[in-house]
Amino acid sequence: MTADRVFHGGRVYTSDPAGSWAEAVAVGGGRILDVGSDTDVLAAHPGAEMIDLGGRTMVPGFIDPHNHYLASGESMASIDVGYPAVSSVDELVATVAEAAANTPAGEWVHGSGFDYAKYGEEPTRWDLDRATTDHPVGLLHVSGHYLLVNSSALEMAGIDDDTPDPPGGRFVRDPGGRITGMCQDSAQGLVQSVAVDIGRHGTNFHVTAPMDDLVAAIERAGSAFLAAGLTTVADAQVSKREMAAYREARRRGRWWVRTVCMPLSHQLADFGALGIAGPFGDDMLWIGPMKFYADGSMIGGTATFCEPYGENDEFTGILYHEPEALKELVVEAHRQGWQIGIHAQGDLAIGAVLDAFEAAMKAYPRPDPRHRIEHCGYPTPAQLERMARLGVIAVNQTNLLTISGDEFLVRLGEERGHWLQPMRAEIDAGVRFVLSSDSDVTSYRPVDTISSAVLRTSLGGRVIGPDQVVTVEEAVRAHTIDAGYSLFAEDRLGSIESGKYADLTVIDGDLFGVPLEEIAGLETWMTVLDGEVVHHLEGSEGLA
Repeated sequence: MTADRVFHGGRVYTSDPAGSWAEAVAVGGGRILDVGSDTDVLAAHPGAEMIDLGGRTMVPGFIDPHNHYLASGESMASIDVGYPAVSSVDELVATVAEAAANTPAGEWVHGSGFDYAKYGEEPTRWDLDRATTDHPVGLLHVSGHYLLVNSSALEMAGIDDDTPDPPGGRFVRDPGGRITGMCQDSAQGLVQSVAVDIGRHGTNFHVTAPMDDLVAAIERAGSAFLAAGLTTVADAQVSKREMAAYREARRRGRWWVRTVCMPLSHQLADFGALGIAGPFGDDMLWIGPMKFYADGSMIGGTATFCEPYGENDEFTGILYHEPEALKELVVEAHRQGWQIGIHAQGDLAIGAVLDAFEAAMKAYPRPDPRHRIEHCGYPTPAQLERMARLGVIAVNQTNLLTISGDEFLVRLGEERGHWLQPMRAEIDAGVRFVLSSDSDVTSYRPVDTISSAVLRTSLGGRVIGPDQVVTVEEAVRAHTIDAGYSLFAEDRLGSIESGKYADLTVIDGDLFGVPLEEIAGLETWMTVLDGEVVHHLEGSEGLA
C-alpha cells in the first residue's frame, strides 16, 4: 500500500514489546505501514506527504482507560469552584452568587472541583442558599464522590430530612438530623443528573439534560482530548443517558475520539436479556467492561479499609454491596461473558473484589478475562500476589496523589499514605498496571498523569511513596499499550507497529529527556487519528 504521510525526523517511542525506538513512521489507509529509520522509511515512500517532526517526540496515541468523557465536557461548561480559585466558604458563596446572577431563575447552576479540605470548613446547603434560592445548585466535589446542593435542588428532587439514605450512599446530616446538602456517592444520583450505580434494588432519579447539551459536552471534551494527545477514551460510568448521547453525537458527526463505554452494573439484566456482553461494537464506539462499585472515596471517608481512618479514626467507609451480594453479581456478570471493572479503594473493598473475581473464575472458568480494579488505592502485598495470580489489572490514577496527597497522609497516616497506588510494588508482584486520568476528577492531559506517576509529588511538595515511582518509559507504556490491553484492544491500538491503526501523538519537546519536573509543561504538537492530522498546535512550526 502507498503511504499517505511519512512522519520523520523525530524520536519515536513505539511502546512495542521490545520498547523500540525509531525515527520515522509511514501511514496509509488509516494504518501504520512502516516504522524505522529516516533513511529507510523516506526511501520506501517517496510520493507521500512528508511531515518533519523536527526532533520532537512521537508516541502512540494516548489511551485513557478510566475517564468520564461526557461528565468532563459538562464540567468544562460549569463554574470553577476548585482550589485555589475558591479558598473559603465565603468565596464559594460569592462565586455561586455571581453565576446565579447570570443564569435565568429556575435553571441549574453547576460547579465542579470544590475541595473544602483545602480550607478546612465543610460548606452546607444553607451556605449555598445565601448565594441563591431561585436556582437549584449542584457542586461536584473534586473526588467525584460528593455533590453539594442547595435547598432548591433538594426540593426539586423531592428530598427532605425524612428521606432515607440509598444503598451505597448517604446524605450527610447535622446533629439535629437535618440533611446538610452534602450527598455522598450514590446519593448524588437522587438529586442531579450524574451516572451512578446505587445497587440492584435501588431507584435512580435523574434530571436529564437536553440532548443538544449532552452532544455539545461530548464535542467540547473530545476537542480538548485530541488537543492533549488522547485518541481513545473509556468512559468508566455509562448509564442509558451517556450511551444515548454518544450514539447521537456520532450520528450528528460531533464526536471525535475512539470511545469505550463501561455500562454500570445495574444494567446487567438488561444486557443479559439481549445476550450482549462487551466487547461489542466497532473500533470507534464500543461497549467494554461492565462497571461495578465496591466502596467510595478516600478523601470523602467512604472508602472501606480493614482499619478505621481519619484524624480521629472516624471513618469506616461505605460498601455499595455486602460482600456476598457483590460476589453473586460478579459471578453472574462473569458467567454472561463480561470483562468487569470494579471501583475499590480500601483494602477491605479490594479483598471483597478479589474474593468475587476468584469465585467467578472458579465457577465459570474462561481464559484471560482481564478483570480490573478501578483506582486500586490501597492493595496489600498479599492482595497484589492474588491480583497477579488471577490476572487482575490495576487501573491507577496517580493524579489523585498530586491533588489530594497531603490530605491522604493526614487521613490515612504516613504508613498507609505512602503505600497508595503502589505501582512499583505492582510491577514487582507481576501485576499489570495502567494509567488513567479519572477526568473530570483530575486533569485529562496525559503529560500531567505521566508527571504524577514519575514524581508522585503532592501540591504541598510531599513525595507520596518515594519508593513507588516509575520511569517515563513505564508510564508511557501504562498509558498506551498496557491501557489498550486493559480494553482488549492491544492487537490494534497502543503501539506504533505495522498494521495497527495510525493513532499517533507528537509531544512538542523531548518527553524522555527533559527534567521530570518539566514534563507537565509540555504541549501536544500534533495528534493523528486513523492517519489523519486532527490536531496541530496553533502557531507552531514544521507542518507543511
